Amino acid sequence: MDEDELLMRRALVLAARAGRRGEVPVAALAVAGGSVIAAAGNRIERGGDATDHAEMRVLRAAARRRGGWRLEGVTVVVTLEPCPMCAGAMVQARIDRCVYGARDPKKGADGSVYEVLRHPGNNHRVDVTGGVLGEECGRLLSDFFRRLREG
Repeated sequence: MDEDELLMRRALVLAARAGRRGEVPVAALAVAGGSVIAAAGNRIERGGDATDHAEMRVLRAAARRRGGWRLEGVTVVVTLEPCPMCAGAMVQARIDRCVYGARDPKKGADGSVYEVLRHPGNNHRVDVTGGVLGEECGRLLSDFFRRLREG
């Protein structure tokens, strides 16, 4: 198993925990120099904040840990293709790379709906690896939403 898969498995554990808290089960890690420097799950429901996505939380935590907003050398690993807000924040933070699991056909910003991470007009483009453990990440989300519908 390669490093991306190992990291995604860690993110999946966090995503499952978020789901048990009633959050959409998405989680992210920020990795630098081979070490996880930040990890978070979604907190939108508990925090009452639409911007409290897992990716935003790890970007904020990584910036605090690094002592600045420029996150060169950082990889963000996330269980779901980032939305436009999160992808825009990744571009602004100048992360090197984004690794994600499931594609998001409703608001994904790596080409599913929008093209933010690698848009040619950006002053910074993020290297992207999508589909890492995509089926497992997608199943976690599908199961969560099925349980919600079944009530």
